[in-house]
Amino acid sequence: MHNLALALQAGGYNVTGSDDAIYEPSKSRLLNHKILPAEMGWFPEKITQSLDGVILGMHARADNPELHKAQELGLKIYSYPEFLFEHSKNKTRVVIGGSHGKTTITSMILHVMKYNGKEIDYMVGSQLDGFDNMVHLTQENDFILLEGDEYLSSPIDRRPKFHLYQPNIALLSGIAWDHINVFPSFDMYIDQFRVFIETIITGGILVYNAEDPILANLVDETTNQIRKQPYLSHDYRVENNLTVIDTPEGDLPIDLFGSHNMSNLAGAKWVCQHMGIDEDDFYEAIASFKGASKRLEVVAKTRSSILYKDFAHSPSKVKATTRAVREQFPDRKVYSFVELHTFSSLSPQFLEQYAGSLQSADEAAVFYSPEALKQKKMAPVEKEEIYKAFEKKNLQVFTDPTEFKTHVTGLDFNNSVLLFMSSGNYGGLDLAELGRLLPA
Repeated sequence: MHNLALALQAGGYNVTGSDDAIYEPSKSRLLNHKILPAEMGWFPEKITQSLDGVILGMHARADNPELHKAQELGLKIYSYPEFLFEHSKNKTRVVIGGSHGKTTITSMILHVMKYNGKEIDYMVGSQLDGFDNMVHLTQENDFILLEGDEYLSSPIDRRPKFHLYQPNIALLSGIAWDHINVFPSFDMYIDQFRVFIETIITGGILVYNAEDPILANLVDETTNQIRKQPYLSHDYRVENNLTVIDTPEGDLPIDLFGSHNMSNLAGAKWVCQHMGIDEDDFYEAIASFKGASKRLEVVAKTRSSILYKDFAHSPSKVKATTRAVREQFPDRKVYSFVELHTFSSLSPQFLEQYAGSLQSADEAAVFYSPEALKQKKMAPVEKEEIYKAFEKKNLQVFTDPTEFKTHVTGLDFNNSVLLFMSSGNYGGLDLAELGRLLPA
């Protein structure tokens, strides 16, 4: 939301906002652009007929007093995706969806566009090197690139965000059950992607991962009159801890690694070609792509050891990321650490989805906070449920942050890779401080 506010201000709009709490880096960025609210809280008296519209964030409540005032006055109320669609009605909308990889694929495409000097509008869910703001809106650009999240649009619009964009060009990277609090069955979750395919503009293009049988079946059964472009993972090999891909011009070393990222790369290439980028220009650009923030991000690195943090927390992402690190560093000891932090990951009926996800690690540990369960008003989860769900020999499970830190700092970091996967912070573990313990 703060990125959208900055983008609108840059476009000449007079932007104001409210929230009950604003954290870094949003707080400093809003302050630097002089649109940080003077005080936290909700002030319905500030909602007047002078406003052209209100954009409602997903985390506001349906009983928000400012929302009620806007409804009473009959003001136009947009959800975030609804506003983006309104802005892009006359543009070619490119939407990247899927349960996994969408931020990386969107970031790849954006990087390639910038490298080749092609100006586009965009909205990406993660920070990317070389970009000040991850939302950019203009009147003149022909394309807009949107990361298509399947989560709900707003408290008063319960449609998944990606149902609102009506893409001209769409990509689906794959389907793996997520957001169990909103979609309590896998069939219900799959239905959201079925609907998304039907929202693609007639005559539009769907680029899809043909290696995902569930997705491939959805594409086969659609009656929407669209062009279907399947893709397979890009060919690659690993040499001396370096990934090399095969291209028509020869071998190309890249910073990305893992089979899941080779699938992401293949999908991004097809979308870029549909947006007017030649294959050769794509490869030249992708050689300098460093990855999206929080996706296998290097926290610390020495000659003998590396510490990564990754946003991965769903079962499919944990499995893909751990396997990627194992493949990239076959001669090093791989430690994988997972924090169960989200509603889905802490749900007993969902835990079994993690079976085998840490098998590629030499040693693994899981951390979760009983306090987080209480805050989310969820039933307690016993350690035995975690052991049983993951099916990982010698798995360590921790609920106390101090005990977890003691365990981690007591490990032998020589010739190793430490992989921390979470959208949380393991009860306050300082990864930068831990990185300073890596041997030279």
